[in-house]
Amino acid sequence: MTEMKVTFRQRRLENDQSGYLTWKIDERLANLATGETALVLCDVWDKHWCRGAEERLAKLLPQMIKVVRAARARGILVVHAPSETMDFYKDSPARQRLLQVAPIEPPPDFPHPETPLPINDSDGGGDTDNNPAGVDVAVWTRQHPAIKIDHDRDVISDRGDELFSYYRQRGIKNILIMGVHTNMCILQRTFAIKQMVKWGFTVALIRDLTDTMYNPARPPYVEHAEGTRLVVEYIEKFWCPTILSDEILTPD
Repeated sequence: MTEMKVTFRQRRLENDQSGYLTWKIDERLANLATGETALVLCDVWDKHWCRGAEERLAKLLPQMIKVVRAARARGILVVHAPSETMDFYKDSPARQRLLQVAPIEPPPDFPHPETPLPINDSDGGGDTDNNPAGVDVAVWTRQHPAIKIDHDRDVISDRGDELFSYYRQRGIKNILIMGVHTNMCILQRTFAIKQMVKWGFTVALIRDLTDTMYNPARPPYVEHAEGTRLVVEYIEKFWCPTILSDEILTPD
């Protein structure tokens, strides 16, 4: 089985030389068996109610496409998880492949403390004012068509219990996740960071291929990109490490 070298970045609270508590970056090299690794695309939808969210995703798509191709070439399982769109894929081979697996009961959750986010997203996080559909409206119907699905190898699901069963069948132990939005779906979906950490998987966020739903008019009153950076740091502090997408790309 081949391996992929990645650098896990986390942040740890430590005393400095003067005895003051400070958050320090902790980086370590990890070797992931590619046959035991899944790449999850979280809610990379075709549409969003927030124009700003759509525009930022469009900028991420070219690198996402490269990462998906490279992951397949390395033998990594590609999981398409566009939540609330399973009806669109109900007859597709990639969806049926997952549904054919016998259910396996997930284990009890490992205890894990909940810590408040560093941003206020209580207004839905939209940062543009011309959103014809309104706020928090499910306008998406499928995954973004720019991300191709290999129906001979990939799987499609938006449920953690379904994916847990498939992971156990395939021997998946490591989960790399990219997509949107970092402070919401990336953390909270049943197939995403919090639940997978609680089920004992090794999880890492691809930190340069994600975005937040954050409105700079809300606390902590910073620019949108800074809001995303704060949430990525929050994940590194309290939930799981992050990696960079270039670490997955194979040589040309």
